[in-house]
Amino acid sequence: MKKILFICHGNICRSTMAEFVLKDMAAKQGLSHEFEIASAATSREEIGNDTHHGTKCKLDEMGIPYTRRRARQMTAADYAYYDYIIGMDDANIRNILRIAGGDAEGKVSKLLDWADDRGDRDDIADPWYTGNFDLTYDDVERGCRGLLEKLKKAKCARP
Repeated sequence: MKKILFICHGNICRSTMAEFVLKDMAAKQGLSHEFEIASAATSREEIGNDTHHGTKCKLDEMGIPYTRRRARQMTAADYAYYDYIIGMDDANIRNILRIAGGDAEGKVSKLLDWADDRGDRDDIADPWYTGNFDLTYDDVERGCRGLLEKLKKAKCARP
């Protein structure tokens, strides 16, 4: 089982969106049992809060199920536990590395690093500030699709 942790600043918009999008993609392909997927924040600002209403509205619009949850902050223990720690932007990556004490095992990446077509962006814009949950969803979906496809190919390539 591959363990994936999505990270954003507050764990209420982008990382939760990625968590539920990837869970839905895996479920639709009959792969849920192969992944443990979660999300967390680099900050303490939203700890205990549920997913942002804008993210919920976008997930509803796209027919993607989600559950009630509480934002939490990433810990150094998360680095040891998860196989993939995926941030949404450069600031997330800097903070992940600070929390984890570096990336000795090469587990940390940005979500759009996994996308086959990143377009002209490599960061996923924070809809908390932009208000544009459509753009964020498009980028999250593209990154999650690329991530899932690459993980499936890696599984098939094992001896």
